[in-house]
Amino acid sequence: MNVLTVLTLILFILMVAIGGKKGARSFAVLFLNFIILFASIVFMTNPDANPLVITFFACTLIAAATLFIINEWSSKSITAFVSTMITISLLLLFISFMTSQTMIQGFGEEEIEELGAFSLLIGLDFTQIAASVIVMSTIGAIADTAISIASPMQELQRQHRETSIKRLFLFGMKIGRDILGTNANTLFFAFFGGQLALLIWFKDLSYSLGDMVNAKVFANEIITIFCAGIGVALIIPITAILTALHLVRDDRKKKTRNQ
Repeated sequence: MNVLTVLTLILFILMVAIGGKKGARSFAVLFLNFIILFASIVFMTNPDANPLVITFFACTLIAAATLFIINEWSSKSITAFVSTMITISLLLLFISFMTSQTMIQGFGEEEIEELGAFSLLIGLDFTQIAASVIVMSTIGAIADTAISIASPMQELQRQHRETSIKRLFLFGMKIGRDILGTNANTLFFAFFGGQLALLIWFKDLSYSLGDMVNAKVFANEIITIFCAGIGVALIIPITAILTALHLVRDDRKKKTRNQ
């Protein structure tokens, strides 16, 4: 039994012991999302395929699996899913523009030696690939923020049936503000923690601060962090307003049926 198998078993046992059935579903979704990501990479290697379209469908499947399998089919999952897809659509357009303007696609000077033996004429649009990578990096945080806002809003509406759309929206925004700070820090340290070796490499190359900031590899990571933060910020008002409208409208329909 190798280390990967042991770690997988430990993770599974902990998730089931602490999360019960939801923990087991979360564990299964991890592997399902891995399959979706791997399939997306395979499709992107086709020069005739559009990486942004593939990314959108992959994000749709990942959001659906994360929200509907883990949290089951419910009004909060539906509104969180719709909010996630609206945010991803806006983010795809924004990131596509940013990657074309900042020219962060492709490889940096530091990677030339490692790639010298390979041909880069593979017929892929690296601008779209760069945008796809950034969006794929943010889908988890966006979907998590959406359900974290929609769930307590639904609970508030259940406890107080006469709650107005404005009050629900403000309640969702208040929760979102609390989530925003912690999620932004989580994204920041996650990306920088993953690129710690890169920073050490820059130190060994005797890069100045200006050289490091202007390096394509470093700029790519910084832009990824900023775009992820923008995505998390956007999902908050979108989820809050959609959830408030859905909950109040659904409650009114139920009252009309009862009458």
